[in-house]
Amino acid sequence: MAAVSWAGFAAGIAILLLTASSVLGTLIVPRASAPRLTVLITGSVHRAFLLITDRVDDYRARDRIEALNGPALLISLLGAWVALVFLSFALLFWPFVSSFGSALEMTGSSMFTLGFILPRGAAPVALAFLCAMSGLVIVALQIAYLPTLYAAFNRRETLVTMLEFLGGVPAWGPEVLIRHELIDNKERLGWFYERWTEWAADVSESHTTYPQLLYFRSPKALRSWVVGLLAVMDAAALHLSLSPITAPASARPLLRMGYVALRELAGTLGIAVDPDPDPADPIELTRDEFDDAVGRLVSVGWKLERDQDQAWKHFHGWRVNYEAAAYGLALRLDAPPALWSGPRRRGRDEVISPLRPSHRVPLEGEKAKLLQASAKRRAARRAAEHALRAHHDGEQETAEP
Repeated sequence: MAAVSWAGFAAGIAILLLTASSVLGTLIVPRASAPRLTVLITGSVHRAFLLITDRVDDYRARDRIEALNGPALLISLLGAWVALVFLSFALLFWPFVSSFGSALEMTGSSMFTLGFILPRGAAPVALAFLCAMSGLVIVALQIAYLPTLYAAFNRRETLVTMLEFLGGVPAWGPEVLIRHELIDNKERLGWFYERWTEWAADVSESHTTYPQLLYFRSPKALRSWVVGLLAVMDAAALHLSLSPITAPASARPLLRMGYVALRELAGTLGIAVDPDPDPADPIELTRDEFDDAVGRLVSVGWKLERDQDQAWKHFHGWRVNYEAAAYGLALRLDAPPALWSGPRRRGRDEVISPLRPSHRVPLEGEKAKLLQASAKRRAARRAAEHALRAHHDGEQETAEP
């Protein structure tokens, strides 16, 4: 029995070191790391949610379920760490007590600082102090970790929320350009690309350091950071391809930072992508889809500065750098099924187009005069009805005894 307990002691040290490396790599080390235990827990939780959502065809219903994925992951990590530390110290206590059951009781008394069992001997006392400290440190680190996590989440979602009004929901690259053209705001696209370049760098750093953020979904079902970044990069690629003379210089840094960020984030989830694709490599977006988008842009007044055939070659050369990574992330995270965002699980072919509010401009000429006259008549009719109602109410009050 003594040999078994000392074998358990050795196993306890191994489990404790494994857990400590997971805690340190996940919560403390300020760089991209992938502790095996953390990866195992993260993958297990995500697969559990996929088993549930694969049975749900409606995207909004799936999104409501998957919104719990991120919080469930944090709780699972904390629960697994505490359970493994508890098990490891029970194994460490085992050689110094009468049975493994007594070791479990000793661990519970020490780890949760209950103190109903007093250890005897130098080694058990030292283990009791170390056990109590380990439990408190894990919980404290997790609590301190949450503000950092949610601060990064809020920074991510700020521009994604703004994109709802500049690119629709779910976001779509051509729609970004169309809306800026409709409101005569193309000059602001340079600033827009700059903001998203900084955003991509921030998300790349924070989401590789804290991969759990990848599973936190946007507050609204049709918003998504993956689809948002893809849409803005498509907008920049279209801008450079169709109008290279007037395209802002900030479009190129955005595309460079964007596809670097997407590749790093895809690598964090184990999605294999070509790190240096050839501009002539095939892409999934078709020429027909490209031509349809160009036709929509031209219909709202966008000026083309390059032949459409040449523009397609340039756009293809840009998109080949980021399409595979973006599609892989959208598939893995079940992003909203937006236009130009790739396939979804189980062959779901639903595609949700962005809704655009009515574009209203002041009317001129005879039609404006007719509308103004109609509005005046409606206002006069409402005023007369209000006066008649007030007169009727006054007569009723006079007739009362």
